Amino acid sequence: MTTHASHPDIIKRLKRAEGHLKSVITMIEDDRACLDIAQQLQAVESAVANAKKILVHDHIDHCLEHAVRDGAQSADDTIREFKAITKYL
Repeated sequence: MTTHASHPDIIKRLKRAEGHLKSVITMIEDDRACLDIAQQLQAVESAVANAKKILVHDHIDHCLEHAVRDGAQSADDTIREFKAITKYL
């Protein structure tokens, strides 16, 4: 499997989200204020959304572009895959 240049950044963002999520669980268990919990949940949501966005853009730039250029995939299949992955943006 080829590692994409963006994967280390995606991993970093997801680990940050994991840390925020663990904080949320602890906060709920400790009966912390809902406003504080909501703020941490927003941080989790943002971190995951940003990681997903980077992954999708990298897939388009790296995988789909190379598939067409190298002839590894037909143009029709590439367009289908492009349409499928952009639904996640």
